[in-house]
This record gives sequence, C-alpha cells and structure tokens, in this order.
Amino acid sequence: MSTFNGITLALSKGRIFEETIPLLAAAGIEPAENPESSRKLIIDTNRPEVRLVIVRASDTPTYVQYGAADLGIAGKDTLIEHGGAGLYQPVDLNIAKCRMSVAVRADFDYSAAVQRGARIRVASKYIKIAREHFAAKGMHVDLIKLYGSMELAPLVGLADAIVDLVSTGGTLRANKLVEVEEIMQISSRLIVNQAALKMKRELLQPVIEAFAGAVKP
Repeated sequence: MSTFNGITLALSKGRIFEETIPLLAAAGIEPAENPESSRKLIIDTNRPEVRLVIVRASDTPTYVQYGAADLGIAGKDTLIEHGGAGLYQPVDLNIAKCRMSVAVRADFDYSAAVQRGARIRVASKYIKIAREHFAAKGMHVDLIKLYGSMELAPLVGLADAIVDLVSTGGTLRANKLVEVEEIMQISSRLIVNQAALKMKRELLQPVIEAFAGAVKP
C-alpha cells in the first residue's frame, strides 16, 4: 500500500492536461516532468504534498471514486458514462470544451428517419448518453459499442449514425459526414473523492478554491 499522505491528482494526457497547466499554476502546483515526454505514471510536483497520477481519461472517475486519487479532472461525457457515484463535482473548469452530437453520412436523410419512426443503428463509445438521448426522442435504435474511429461505422454500413464528441467538425467533413443534432455541450470538471474531502479538507480546500478562482468564463 502507498504511504503517501499528501493529495493525489489524477490527470489524463493530451488536451485535458495541456489546458489544466494554467489551473495548476494558479494553485501553485508545477509538475516536475511533462507526462507527454515522461514514461512515469506518478509525477512529483514542486509541492511535496501534491503528486500527479497519469491515467486514461475514461479511468479518471474510477481512480477518484475508489480513493486511489483524491481529486481529478474529467470530461462531462466521461462522468455521465461512469455514473458519478461517490464523486463531488465542485467546479466546471470550462476546459476541453466540445459538444456531443449525432452525425450521419451526408446522403442519409436523418430527419425523414426520425419522422417515420425508423429503427436505426447507432455506433458510439458513449452508450449511456446515446441511449438516453434517443429514448427521450421516442426513437428505437440498436446501439453498437465502439472504442475508436466512430466515423468509419457509417461509411462501411455498420451503423446509420454515430454519437461522438465534436470539436471543430473537421474529421466529420473529411469523411463526408454531417452533424445533424447536438445532444449537449461538454467541458471538464474538477472531481473530488468525498471521503478525502472530509479527511484532507485542509489540504484539498485551498486547491479547489484556487482552481475555481482560475476558471475563465
């Protein structure tokens, strides 16, 4: 078992980490190494009581829920799929912003399929979000779970539509897909283990407040 008694912050590589750097700086935290170039999964910071653990984005809520990390940063999409049980979400950080949308081939008449109540096949990594969206519309869909390259599914006939994150829409356009429906806006949240918030309040509260104060509207 780890004997580290400080606070552990779970982060994922890529866009979330890059956009978190200014928030960490506002809390007086500087990583000792860049996780993009380091092979280390546990990274020290300039503050001996704070360390970072580098995890897959979809695993962040699990590490925080079970107390392996005291706090973390996760997208709203990941939190909805995970369920968010046992997680305190004090701050919407307004980073890694994008949208969850439905997209189809340019030659697929989505509105007609909706109007006639057609049963369509939908591919997505975000099964829970997709299920709730189409259920609310009263649509019958067959959901197909994929983990990557969603855009390929309609092109090869695996699915009629996809539900996926869209930022600029460039990947959709490059594959002759069109966005037909926005489901929700997505951004990343600060999440905190509820037990840690009680046990380590003196350590955690200043970090939470610093993050909240650094959020750009």
